[in-house]
Amino acid sequence: MAIRTPYLLFLGDVPDPLAAKTAQGIVDWRRDWCVGQLRLPGCRADTGLPDMDLATARKAGAETLVIGAVNPGGVLPEHWVETIVQAIEAGMDVASGLHIRLGEVEGIREAAARRNVALVDVRHAGRTFAVGKGTPRSGKRLLTVGTDCAVGKKYTALALEREMTLRGFDADFCATGQTGILIAGRGVAIDAVVADFISGAAEWLTPEADADHWHIVEGQGSLFHPSFAGVSLGLLHGCQPDAFVICHEPTRRTMRNVDHPIAEIGDVIDQTVRLGRLTNPAIRPVGIAVNTAALSPHAAEAVLAATQARFGLPSVDPIRTGVGPIVDRIAEEFASP
Repeated sequence: MAIRTPYLLFLGDVPDPLAAKTAQGIVDWRRDWCVGQLRLPGCRADTGLPDMDLATARKAGAETLVIGAVNPGGVLPEHWVETIVQAIEAGMDVASGLHIRLGEVEGIREAAARRNVALVDVRHAGRTFAVGKGTPRSGKRLLTVGTDCAVGKKYTALALEREMTLRGFDADFCATGQTGILIAGRGVAIDAVVADFISGAAEWLTPEADADHWHIVEGQGSLFHPSFAGVSLGLLHGCQPDAFVICHEPTRRTMRNVDHPIAEIGDVIDQTVRLGRLTNPAIRPVGIAVNTAALSPHAAEAVLAATQARFGLPSVDPIRTGVGPIVDRIAEEFASP
């Protein structure tokens, strides 16, 4: 994968900030790769980058228009096509994490051919995978799991990889979604893999490694989400985690885009251990990452303390407090003999 930088982030006219989580994730972890954002009228998300039109962005050095929005089904809204074609005509590559391939849209395909620019479909691997085998592999693996989708699994994994690396661990972030791939520069969009090969793709992503190497795997969906549980299970079986961190948003009552109640943390722990033992009998929880963005500092502190007391696991907000206590737990439980 070769995606030219700097980026201009296209937010379209998304209805809320969470729908622009791809763009926001890039800004949070690769701010230096971004020149600005482009929004259509009615957009209700803002990454904090300067608003730019295409001409201004090109003068600022933008090489790639990144579609920084997500939506159920990963479709490309028809009224976004004009802006994408205009970016191509201005000489920019286009990168997308949507399910639809950019080249499937006639106007985009023809413009890209005419201007000889690249269309990068981040969600599509461009390769095939074997079916999963469940064979034990050397090295160590950590997976972030969730009580729902969009609760902070990617941010938690990135924060863990950063903190562990700073402390001298041999660790790498394994991206399993479009935003993570744009941040890491490699990975596989696990929800775009044909169902029979999900666990195999996860095995490919987390291959054999030195005994002390940690693959920090970005989780997807939730074992309890009726839309995405299949992807979550395949990822769990394929990456064979030695450790997992539960991610939770405490103000949410129902799962995103469905009417089902959000899962309980204890149920996620029990189910992850029960199902994960199929490929790694030693799987265990090492911490809880609570997304407290919607809470005041005092309320966040209280929630973290109560969560830690209830479950006996280090409970942190990766953004507000950092993940140090979880890394302490990892160092303690997985110390070399």
